[in-house]
Amino acid sequence: MKNRIALLLALAGLGLTACSVNEVITADETELIVAETPPDESMLLDIGIVQFDAGVPENNDPSDTRIYAEIRSAEARYLPYHLKNTLQGAGYWGAVRVLPSREAYTDVIIDGRIEESDGEFVTLEISVSDAMGRHWYSREYETQTGLSSYSETRDRRQDPYQKVFNDIANDLREYVVQLSAKDVSDIRTVSELQFFADMSPAAFGEHLAADEDGRVSIVRLPAENDPSVARLRQIRERDRLVVDTLNEHYANFYYGIAIPYHSWRKTAREESINYRQVRRSATMQALMGAVVLAGSLAVDTNDGSSSKRRVKQSLQSIGISEGLNTIFRSFSRRSEATMHLESIKELSESFGSEAAPMVVTVEGETRRLTGTAAAQYESWRRLLKEIYEADTGFSESIDVSVPTRAAEPAG
Repeated sequence: MKNRIALLLALAGLGLTACSVNEVITADETELIVAETPPDESMLLDIGIVQFDAGVPENNDPSDTRIYAEIRSAEARYLPYHLKNTLQGAGYWGAVRVLPSREAYTDVIIDGRIEESDGEFVTLEISVSDAMGRHWYSREYETQTGLSSYSETRDRRQDPYQKVFNDIANDLREYVVQLSAKDVSDIRTVSELQFFADMSPAAFGEHLAADEDGRVSIVRLPAENDPSVARLRQIRERDRLVVDTLNEHYANFYYGIAIPYHSWRKTAREESINYRQVRRSATMQALMGAVVLAGSLAVDTNDGSSSKRRVKQSLQSIGISEGLNTIFRSFSRRSEATMHLESIKELSESFGSEAAPMVVTVEGETRRLTGTAAAQYESWRRLLKEIYEADTGFSESIDVSVPTRAAEPAG
C-alpha cells in the first residue's frame, strides 16, 4: 500500500513538472522568385487586389473564437497592401493596386478571405481570375510563425507572415508565364472594353459577349481613329489616378499601423502559446490531482497495529492534501488562461483605436473612407459618367489630391 501511495505522489510530481514545457517553433520560409530581367511591357498584366473579407463569423463571440472584429477589419486592409508590395517586388506585373471594390476594372483580380490570423498562425483563402472571366485558381495559404519571426534582428522588410505572401506571388508567376502573348493581349483588351462599356453602354456594350459560364470574348474592336476611344482612355487614366490616390491612403494606413500591429501580433502569439500551455498544464494537474485524491481515499487505514494505522492515516492525509492542492492549482491556471484572453482583447481594442480612418479629397471635398471606400469609389464612378455624358472633358475639371505618405517604420 505504501508503494501505491508513493507511486501516486510520484505521478503527481511528474504531472507538475510536465506543466513547464516550452514550445520552440522554427518558421518555414519560401524564397520569392524575382524576375532576372524585366518582362516586355506588352506582356505585363495589371493586378487588382480587392480588400480582403475579414472572415469574422456571424454571432462571433471573441471569448470563444478569439477573433476580434477590430483586428480583422484592420488586417483586411493591411494584408492586401503587403501582398501588393510583394507582387511589385517580384517584377512580373504591371501596376498592382489595392481596390476598394470589384467595380474597378483591371486585368487580373485577386480576392482574399482571412480564415485565421492570431500572430502565430495565419490562413488566407485566395481566389484569382482575369478580366475574361477565366478562373485561374483558388488556394489556401497558411504558415506558422516562429520566435525569430518577431526578432529585433530580423529583416524588417519581411513580414512575420511573409511565407504566405511569397507563396502567393510564386504561384501567380507560375500561372502567368504559361500565358501566350495573345492571351495577355486579349485580357488587356477585354479589361479596357469593359471600362468603355461601363462608361458608354450604348456605344460599346456590344463589343464583348459573355457565355453562361461568365467567360468573356471579344466580338469586335473599336476603330482606333474613333475620337471616343481616345477620350475614354483619358477618362480611364483619371480613374486609375483616383485608385492610385486611394492606394496612397492604404499606404498611410499600412505604414501608420505597422508598429502597433507588429506589437499586437507578437504579443498575441505569446499569449496564444501561453494560453495553450496553461490549458495543457491545468488539464494535467487536474487529472493528477484526481488520481492522487482517489488513490488516497482508497487507502485502508484499518490496521491491527496502531503504529501502522497512524502511518497509513498520515500518508492518506498527505495524499488527499496534495490531490486537493493540485486541483485548486489547476483552477488557478484556468483563471490565468482567461486573463490571457482578456489581455488579447484589450490589445485588440487598443489597436482598433489606433487604426485611424482613411480620408480622400476629390474636388476639394474630403470624405472618410473607413467602411465606405467602396461607396466612395462608386460615387466617383457616377461623377465620371456624368462628366462623360455632359461632354465636359478632363483638362481642368478634376483635381485629385495625393495624400502625404506616412513615414515608414524605422529599421
